[in-house]
Amino acid sequence: MATASLIKKDPRIVDTINKTESYRVLRGRVNGLGYSPDARLMPYLELAGFESAALIRTFDLRYNLISALVERWRPETHTFHLPCGECTVTLEDVALQLGLPIDGSPVTGVSVIAELAALCYSLLGASLGDDESNFSGGVLMPDANNNRVHLMYLPLLTDLHNVRSYSWGSAVLAMLYRELCRPADIGGCVILLQSWALYRMSFLASVSHQPYVYPLVNRWSIYPGITRSYTVPIYRLLIEQHAGERIIPSSAYIHSQLWYTSAPIISFNVVEWYHGDRVLRQFGCIQYIPDLPKEVEKVHGINKRGKHRMHWGVVHQRYIAVWDNRMSRRPRMDKSSDLQPSPEYMQWYFSMGKPYLLGAQSTVVPPCSNLGHTSQWLI
Repeated sequence: MATASLIKKDPRIVDTINKTESYRVLRGRVNGLGYSPDARLMPYLELAGFESAALIRTFDLRYNLISALVERWRPETHTFHLPCGECTVTLEDVALQLGLPIDGSPVTGVSVIAELAALCYSLLGASLGDDESNFSGGVLMPDANNNRVHLMYLPLLTDLHNVRSYSWGSAVLAMLYRELCRPADIGGCVILLQSWALYRMSFLASVSHQPYVYPLVNRWSIYPGITRSYTVPIYRLLIEQHAGERIIPSSAYIHSQLWYTSAPIISFNVVEWYHGDRVLRQFGCIQYIPDLPKEVEKVHGINKRGKHRMHWGVVHQRYIAVWDNRMSRRPRMDKSSDLQPSPEYMQWYFSMGKPYLLGAQSTVVPPCSNLGHTSQWLI
């Protein structure tokens, strides 16, 4: 593959590259329930592995920040291109930010369920024709349906003892990757995306004196720590000017052997490639020049329309086989003392990537108390 072909035309960033004063603020699809689950439900949620995710609180989404991040997303690699190299939302972030299980079988099945009314009544205690109840969601994997949750997930929930055997975390990440690759308004778990940015890019929020909570995404609802919201151009500058500061890994290592794999992540029709090998500094290791990104062109962007009887586990069998072999797909890992990229990597990255959107242009950034020398990246 030619070097130039790694960076393709993208309608979301063309205007940014050619006309930096032009920008569009994206809107997301997210719906919080606005209340905590009934205490009587918590033992069942814990059994299923959703106890932490059920406690996620809503917080103020900064769509200017999200838009500035999306401008740097590269669908070819599923990473953000920054001046200091590539970075991305990883399986580690899903585990720590949302508290979801990341290991296990892929989340897949059929889009349309036979005898749906009977299944709904058996699991939910309500038939499709009942108007008394309103089942809503839309936090972990929102799509064009907004707060309506697709019923295709129900068969996976029939046995609560078996629910946590699925990799719900990788399914959430696959949906977020898919939505980041779309040029329109963003769906997926944007709460995860914003929390990742605020937690990893410490120059965006003051968090040094705030206690940790779990899941980490709740840190921004209990202790906001965001001094103010900026416009997209200012967020661009903040990222451009401070993204080269020190990069250090997180301290927790739950299922760390899976965080840096290179494998497809799957959620029914959605297949996206997870490139842990491209962001090794996020795991405290030296970043070498990575292999060419894996492509899933034939299934990238495939939707469920007109495929009601299709079993996605059969359609994506080849990708599921790769995921099943995920533990053996880990790259060379050499611990780094200073977590700086190698000169060879940066020379390669600057020749093939898009580290800067603003070029040589400069703009005055408003003063911010937490942008001093103590700022660190917790990537």
